[in-house]
Amino acid sequence: MELTSQKMRRLAPELDPLRLGTGWTPDELSKPQIIVESTFGDSHPGSGHLDKLVNAACKGAAEAGGHGARYFATDICDGESQGTDGINFSLASREMIANMIEIHANATPFDGGVYISSCDKGMPANLMGLARVNIPSVVVTGGTMHAGPELLTLEQLGMYSAKYERGEIDEAKLNWAKQNACPSCGACSFIGTASTMQIMAEALGLALPGSALLPATSPDLVEYARRAGYQAVVLAKQGLRPSDVVTMDSFENAIMVHAAISGSTNALLHLPAIAHEFGISIDGDTFDRLHRGAKYLLDIHPAGRWPAEFFYYAGGVPAIMEEIRDVLHLDAMTITGKTLGENLDELKTNGFYEHCQQLLDEANARCGIKLTRADIIRPASDPIGTDGSIAILKGNLAPEGCVIKHTACPKNMFHATLRAKPFDSEEECISAVLNKQVQPGDAIFIRYEGPRGSGMPEMFYTTEAIASDPELAESIALITDGRFSGATRGPAIGHVSPEAYEGGPIALVEDNDLIRIDIPARKLEIIGINGQPLLPEEIDRVLSERRKRWKQPASRHTRGILDIFTHNCASPMKGAYMENKKGLTIDFS
Repeated sequence: MELTSQKMRRLAPELDPLRLGTGWTPDELSKPQIIVESTFGDSHPGSGHLDKLVNAACKGAAEAGGHGARYFATDICDGESQGTDGINFSLASREMIANMIEIHANATPFDGGVYISSCDKGMPANLMGLARVNIPSVVVTGGTMHAGPELLTLEQLGMYSAKYERGEIDEAKLNWAKQNACPSCGACSFIGTASTMQIMAEALGLALPGSALLPATSPDLVEYARRAGYQAVVLAKQGLRPSDVVTMDSFENAIMVHAAISGSTNALLHLPAIAHEFGISIDGDTFDRLHRGAKYLLDIHPAGRWPAEFFYYAGGVPAIMEEIRDVLHLDAMTITGKTLGENLDELKTNGFYEHCQQLLDEANARCGIKLTRADIIRPASDPIGTDGSIAILKGNLAPEGCVIKHTACPKNMFHATLRAKPFDSEEECISAVLNKQVQPGDAIFIRYEGPRGSGMPEMFYTTEAIASDPELAESIALITDGRFSGATRGPAIGHVSPEAYEGGPIALVEDNDLIRIDIPARKLEIIGINGQPLLPEEIDRVLSERRKRWKQPASRHTRGILDIFTHNCASPMKGAYMENKKGLTIDFS
């Protein structure tokens, strides 16, 4: 089989001299050529260390008889953008990174690829780009940072900030938290979106078994990167592409793992978008179906007790998969060239779990604790929960659906009737929460923050302000067409579709409408007007009258990437990926 790179050399006579000028040797030109794509950059801790993994992957490719070429499409950090208009660029950045990967790999074709990233948008973007390019490829996940003193992790900072704003702690305590929450490189040390998507990469069969979400400073991670580079050359010679590996069964496996880890709700944006690139259709209903009755096992922040570095010490993704083995598609293919079941069996005999136990013993000694594997990943016979971690709610308020992470929601809010208090931006809402203008029994709405409205930013600080207020944390709900951080706690309902900017019912809610939340029945409904319950047909008449008066607001973005993204993105429940809208004119002036 002639490699693609060698065919390209015959067609493009300038290719060889240009690569020689880049530093390639004549011998390397004739070897299998591997693009090593990463989000390395100085933008944040999740990407600042990836150059070490890039170099290790190139070394592995060379050992297998190939040559690695380094390409970079740096990501941004949601945490650094929180509370500013910068967060509006977050979801759009996923699309742009995927676009750059497609451009990099197709402009000068390669025989295989290694994709290295860590964080919220870089990880799904690389998976989307990998699917588009569809050359033999391996994913390397950049791992998680260590916890700080007192097992402090970054998602707790919102709580410290809200307490400071309310005068409950002084500035010195807030500064202590700021200075100790991120003690190393890697993704934030909780099961937020970054950690979730690293785990999803392995669950889909696209990363080496046992490689997801290691401590970012671990020498094991560098070794996995080297092995990934080697395996990319092996796959290039075999011609095994991602489309030969990833099927609907792969996505169902990933969603079952998502349920077991209580993964971020943002996976409902990213997995459907990745599936779309593979020509596979999944949506919120797919998640809801698979989460029903699923066992929730992982006792890691934010829903659990321990920092994310302990995930690997307890056996990582393979240990989770062993516990839910009976519901997985074990015959799903993976990038090892073996099935999922074969990979899991091999890990039980090659010393993987013994190595993890050694690391757990060392971590216990370092932190002065005595955790067992079962303290971190509960056995399936004794789960934390038995109905997954998320639910898709529908009703006259969200005809296309919305999502709640019910494992982070107080049980008393599973059945609740609340008074509507709508806001047309997050800034208005968080001010009302902090200034005690929100009362127990309120359903506060943040709308016009969906993908077409503003780019779909996270509502992290508002949720943290609620979660850290004992009076509000178990007595109100936050409902939005925006999204939440993977660290979100409390009664938070997001991705409401259709979104307000598109004229969805969330745009029609007024003060004191009665809102019913019924998580077991999967319902989110308007059941009354001005505090008075009404029959469904009466509600429909009122909403119809309100719709006649509603006018779509002017777009917040009229130039640049947010203009392109907000005019071209799909519904949140489809994944908010960019669709091809013919005839769009963009003003870059």
